[in-house]
Amino acid sequence: MSQRNLEQWLSYLEQLHPTEIDLGLARIQRVAQRLGVGKPAPKVVTVTGTNGKGSTCAFIAQLLMTQGLQVGVYSSPHLLQYNERVTIQGQPVSDAQLCAAFTAIEQARAEESLTYFEFGTLAALWVFAQAKLDVVVLEVGLGGRLDAVNIVDADVALITSIALDHSDWLGDTRDSVAKEKSGIFRAQQIALCADLDPPAIIEATAQQVGATLLQRDVDFGYLAPTANAWSMWGQAAKGDYRFTELPEVSLPKANLVLAVQAVFSLGFTVSKEQLSQSLVQFKMPGRVETRLINWHGKQLQLILDVGHNPLAAEFLAQHLAQRPITGQRYALFGLLKDKDLAGVIDPLLPTIDRWHVVTLPCGRTQQAEVLAAYLQHKEAKVTVETTVEQGLLQLFEKMQAQDQLLIFGSFYTVAAAAKALHALSR
Repeated sequence: MSQRNLEQWLSYLEQLHPTEIDLGLARIQRVAQRLGVGKPAPKVVTVTGTNGKGSTCAFIAQLLMTQGLQVGVYSSPHLLQYNERVTIQGQPVSDAQLCAAFTAIEQARAEESLTYFEFGTLAALWVFAQAKLDVVVLEVGLGGRLDAVNIVDADVALITSIALDHSDWLGDTRDSVAKEKSGIFRAQQIALCADLDPPAIIEATAQQVGATLLQRDVDFGYLAPTANAWSMWGQAAKGDYRFTELPEVSLPKANLVLAVQAVFSLGFTVSKEQLSQSLVQFKMPGRVETRLINWHGKQLQLILDVGHNPLAAEFLAQHLAQRPITGQRYALFGLLKDKDLAGVIDPLLPTIDRWHVVTLPCGRTQQAEVLAAYLQHKEAKVTVETTVEQGLLQLFEKMQAQDQLLIFGSFYTVAAAAKALHALSR
């Protein structure tokens, strides 16, 4: 057992539990108690929401590190390596650390059956506890109330946004989604919600459990009078804060403002200089990520984005519309079959000149022919590609320097593209 390498462990975890998703906390709580990882650091933040969880977690960590704090982040999914899910000081932990955690969990779980995500969550908590960190930031995988991450009592609990997604598990109304997400609130602790139109259940849950709820545009928020000038404001322990003339960013400002409020709600501070520098430096792989590549003497511009639901598509469409190009804008697109096809495609139709669609390398993929049929119905120009890598090769030969390629639709789309780009660059 202890001789497994990381790849062998991950293969083992995939086969351990009869179902991929098995919401509920009883099994994982029993194992967590045996491991003693219920509180992996003196301060803990949990982050749920339909969009923006990963970037919010990462920006919280970056701001905390400017204060000289030791910070761990657990997020999912990963793009290239599993280790990306568990980071300390912004760096993925080693294979050896993860294997040690998996070994400890395997010994502690006894007869308990754990899902892949539950095992991984416990591993992150174990690694963080061993590292004796100051703050741990945990991204909720699905929903909130019954998600594995919710075994930890957070000092600050965040909701980034509330929209329909994973309806089979969270229900098909915003109220049902909000109810599940507000399940991460804790008594006598702070809860933050960045959704501008939160269902009433958010405030009702906060009152019921005894959490202090701070809401966007009421207790914290941002102003963006022009594209190149914006400000944010919020509540700190020793009075309100306000930062003006902030540098422009490509990621959603709502998530960045939420992260700043989370840091202040933890009892820490951020200076204007620290915030501005962090905003300039902050980049998230696969989140409106711009890359320039040289291909046979041509410099080509790529944008990689993991957005896979209507809310993400609308933000991406707005981002592209505000940044017109002189050439053609192509899209390399793949989507999972349980996603809102029309809701993801329609917002981007006005900004994309030519679509190239693929069947993704996973069992949940939507077939490229289905994507193509919908786009043809919308009178869009579309080509079916056999794989992401083949699509990239075809597009690179076709594109000119003034063109732009958007690669989006799923973590699987961006991950396959990132792997292909890495292989092509060697």
